[in-house]
This record gives sequence, structure tokens and C-alpha cells, in this order.
Amino acid sequence: MIDVDYKSPQDAPRNLMDNEPREYDALLIVSFGGPEGMDDVIPFLENVLRGRNIPRARLEEVGEHYRLFNGVSPINAQNRALIAALKAELTASGPDLPIYWGNRNWHPYLTDTLRQMTHDGVRRALAFFTTAYSSYSSCRQYREDIQRAQAEIGPDAPAVDKIRAFYNHPGFIEPNIENLRRALEQIPPERRARAHIAFTAHSLPLSMARNCAYEAQLHETCRLVAEEIGHNRWQLVYQSRSGPPHQPWLEPDIVDHLKQIARAGVTDVVVMPIGFISDHMEVLYDLDTEAAQAAQALDLNMIRAATVGTHPTFIRMIRELILERMTPGQERRVLGMRGPSHDVCGAGCCLPGQPGKPAV
Repeated sequence: MIDVDYKSPQDAPRNLMDNEPREYDALLIVSFGGPEGMDDVIPFLENVLRGRNIPRARLEEVGEHYRLFNGVSPINAQNRALIAALKAELTASGPDLPIYWGNRNWHPYLTDTLRQMTHDGVRRALAFFTTAYSSYSSCRQYREDIQRAQAEIGPDAPAVDKIRAFYNHPGFIEPNIENLRRALEQIPPERRARAHIAFTAHSLPLSMARNCAYEAQLHETCRLVAEEIGHNRWQLVYQSRSGPPHQPWLEPDIVDHLKQIARAGVTDVVVMPIGFISDHMEVLYDLDTEAAQAAQALDLNMIRAATVGTHPTFIRMIRELILERMTPGQERRVLGMRGPSHDVCGAGCCLPGQPGKPAV
């Protein structure tokens, strides 16, 4: 069972709010996963790209990115740090739930984690996805991953409900404001007002982006952060594209954008990975390596802003989102005008899309 009382993501007729009191036995952290040594890299990438027509040469090329970091993706250590901080918060303030962790693409796999939860007697869990935004790959696909794991385990597998998207929650916005302000302070005061901010997020195929609120949510997050800072020289750009050249993806790419602003006379740029909650491989390689090298070649002073990571305000936000689902009538805090995201994803929510076909 997944998402309140619907047996599959397709059963809910529309996006819904869940205002019923819920009792949970556990919290499940759901994430992407990453290799922890060079021997893991190619098997990990094969998991990520399974079912996609990606040449072996491209696989090896991406594997070289991991070689720069001895084959270790930082996402795993960051998830462990997130769990440790969250465990301390829940122990101190409640609800004192056990925390489990399952990945899509590497150990600990979701199926193994749900099997352990079943063994431990967990009947209903609340899932926190390590992404603030809604899209097929960041929401629906994870729900499908959970559903497959439940089907493999059988009828004793725990039910899993999902915490709502939190892109406009104060607990996500406020740490980003703080991090952006600190990054801007690294630019000399006399140049700071003319500095440019490039908010970055993982690119998506356009066919997928048309089926979800990903772009709109990202623009709202950027706007909320930039307006609080009082800085209007910003743009949302994208990174980490992985599709074939003929397939249209969200643009502009961060490196192309750096070239554009350099031609326009910009001398200072803050690059803020607003689409990520921690500094994993797409941040360390695509921004701290590729984009930084491009900025140096363009004589741009590039400052990279931090992600929220384990910021105390962000950790407290997760606890607040847990209490939302447990307590009828709990206030659902947001900033801006878009309102809180739904709790239950309906049949047409975040469909994957297909290249060359219109969104439905």
C-alpha cells in the first residue's frame, strides 16, 4: 500500500490533502544512492541507466567523473549526516520514530530496507524524499520504486505515505537565504550589487517537465530567496543534462549561461544549487569542477553557495512535516502564493513523458 489508502500511485483519482489522523511506526528516508568505491561505479551507473539506450562509452566517460573522487559519491555520507541530525531532533522533541534509509540505485536498496522494516514489525511508515520539488524522477518514480518493493515483499510489507514537496516551506527557504547572503558577502562590497546569481537545478527532458510543476516550483523558490535578499540580478539555469543531443531538455545550461553573462560584462557570479539539498556528485563535478573551470577561463569570479545540508532549520522542518501528517488540522506553513503541495499524488501527477510526444 502506498499513499494513504490507495494501493498504487495510479489508484488515487486526483491530488489530495490527507487530513486524517495517522499513526506511524517509522520514518523512511528515500534517496538516489551512489557508489562508495571505484569497483562500485560502473555497476551503479548501470543501475541508473537501466532501460535507456546509453552507449558504453558514455558510461565510461561519466565513470571518470567519479574517479576524481576515488569512486565515492558524497550523497551517502550526506544522507548519514541527515539521518543522524534528524534522529537527534526526533529524540529530543518527538515523535521518536526509528529512521530507515533506502535508495533507488545503490545500497541500501529500497527493497532490502522495506524487507528489514517488515521484519522489525513496521506497519505504516512516512517517507521523506531527499528532494524539494515534484517531477517524475524526483517523486513519482520513487513512489513506483516503493510499490515494486512492496509487491516483492508481499502483503506484510509496510504501508508508506509520502511527505509533501517542501520547495516553498520556510524551513527550506530560510537556510537558502542565509547561504546566499553568505556567498554574496564573499564579493567585495563595491561590486556586490552588480553581481549575478545563477540558481541551478538538475535539467529534465522537456517532455517530462511539461507533466509536472518542477519549473514553476523552482522559479517560486528562486523568487522567494532572491526577493528576501533584495537582489534582482538572477536567473534559473540548469545542469547535469544526460540525454541524447536530439532530445530537448530544460535550458540554459550553466556553462552556456556563464559564457553569456561574461559576454555581457558580468565580473562576479554566485552559483547556487537551489535544486539540491546537499552537495552530491552533480554539485561537486558539474559546478565545483566543470562550471568553476569555465568561470576561470572566462575571468569570472565565481562563488558557489552552499546547499541546506543539515542546517538546523531544515532539520526542524522535516519534523514539522512529520507532525503535519500525524495531526489533523496542523498548520501547513508555506511562503509565497502557491500554497502547500498535496499529500497524495493522483493518477496524472508527474507522468514521465515521452520524447517527441506532447504532454497529457
